[in-house]
Amino acid sequence: MNPRLDYYSASPKAMKAMIAMEALTSNLSIEPPLLHLIKIRASQLNGCAFCTDMHSVDARRLGETDRRLYSIVVWRDSGFFNPRERAALAWTEAVTLLSESHVPDDVYALAREQFNEGELVDLTIAVTTINSWNRLAVSFRQTPSD
Repeated sequence: MNPRLDYYSASPKAMKAMIAMEALTSNLSIEPPLLHLIKIRASQLNGCAFCTDMHSVDARRLGETDRRLYSIVVWRDSGFFNPRERAALAWTEAVTLLSESHVPDDVYALAREQFNEGELVDLTIAVTTINSWNRLAVSFRQTPSD
């Protein structure tokens, strides 16, 4: 697959805003290892090979195990994730698949058991941001480097 265009050079102002949003996301209340899990899961759902690869590499650098990384796609059937991570993954899926899920009440209730109001907003901003990155990377065919 060949890249369609370089969105950084095509619209520097827009990318400056995206980079600022990413920097903000990284400084909110959600712990970095969990941020990588949700970024990977959203990227898997969106079919974004670039972001799935990048955040898997970043997660490994933070000490994430290969076993857990391989199991993100089947997190519901895996015992590798704690209740907070499971709630975040469920929330990530519901927000990412918004038109299908409309973020059900049971997913909200599960998330509220693990996240206070501020954390849940921060988690939602993180999910929203990775979804925006995925849409750029998939639309313009950005692929992982070898």
